[in-house]
Amino acid sequence: MMKPPPPFARRGKRHFPLVEACFQSDLSGWGGSFWPGDEDDSPAHRFNELNREFLLESRRERRREVIVFAVVMLVAFWPVLYMIYSVVTLLLHGNPFDL
Repeated sequence: MMKPPPPFARRGKRHFPLVEACFQSDLSGWGGSFWPGDEDDSPAHRFNELNREFLLESRRERRREVIVFAVVMLVAFWPVLYMIYSVVTLLLHGNPFDL
């Protein structure tokens, strides 16, 4: 048995690959959705669901972290605000100790 020549081999005057003309593409297997067959137990669909759940949970966790960070910043900034208020009050009313 002889090995078939590669499609780009020189045959006469042609110097380009031969094209397979028997290929036919039809849409008979297409179900109208992105996922082939639209099955709930396909690996791609399961991965998509897992990805969606992970992103939702990460958004919830990020929202909680932002709220806790805002509370911590307010608690840490409260003494600074009170100090500024005290200094402004002292400067406006003069020396309260009459030294």
